[in-house]
Amino acid sequence: MHIYSWVSLLCLQLVATSITSIIHRPDPSTKQQLAMSHIAVERNRRRQMNEHLKVLRSLTPALYIKRGDQASIIGGAIDFIRELQQVLDSLEARKKRRSSSGSGGFGFTPSPTPSPRSHLLSSSGGATSSSAGSSTPSPPVVGKAAPAVKELAACCNSPVADVEARISGANVLLRTLSRRAPGQAATMVALLEALHLEVLHLNISTMDDTVLHSFVLKIGLECQVSVEDLAYEVQQTFVCGREQEQDHEQLVLVDQQENNLMYSAMPMTI
Repeated sequence: MHIYSWVSLLCLQLVATSITSIIHRPDPSTKQQLAMSHIAVERNRRRQMNEHLKVLRSLTPALYIKRGDQASIIGGAIDFIRELQQVLDSLEARKKRRSSSGSGGFGFTPSPTPSPRSHLLSSSGGATSSSAGSSTPSPPVVGKAAPAVKELAACCNSPVADVEARISGANVLLRTLSRRAPGQAATMVALLEALHLEVLHLNISTMDDTVLHSFVLKIGLECQVSVEDLAYEVQQTFVCGREQEQDHEQLVLVDQQENNLMYSAMPMTI
């Protein structure tokens, strides 16, 4: 009797479990609706992300974005924001120095032992400045930048190339945007070594006929050049390289003309 009751109870439990599983079994149409809902949510998320990236890229200067992928856009925007923060800190420090000095001066306190970085941070008082060991005057910083910005960064642009040099912590960041030219990277590296700037990192990005060089430089103990002079000296390498390229093209053209004249003057043989 007890065995029969136990078997009956077990059968009832199995039947109840089967009924419960049938009741709670998801409908195939419900699964499809959930999948379509997830796909729609993912598409909406990607669309919003692309819109945000498009806005972020429009607000960030093109020099900071090496490629058009998501990581490059976000990384370039972060670098740009960090530099803006450095400029803001410099402006706030200058404002405090002005307010603390009653005579309206800047309140600079000279350092007993100048570091190599101080030469790069130094700004020329006039419209031009001379580089170390050179009597050629350097052009002023392009644009109407405030003096505090001038201490942190300098630009030297021309139809040949755009050059930007700026302080980033204990290093110097140098970027150049120009046409492709053979041996240009080696020329710049040789110039930087002559200026006692050690190349820690070099990245070269190309797009069609344009090339972007990005340097991370370590300031040497014997470095005596400012950021303005650095941008100007690098710009001169592009100018000289372009002049040499034009001279070479002119020589090739002259040789072609001489060859054409020589062939035209030769008598025709039958």
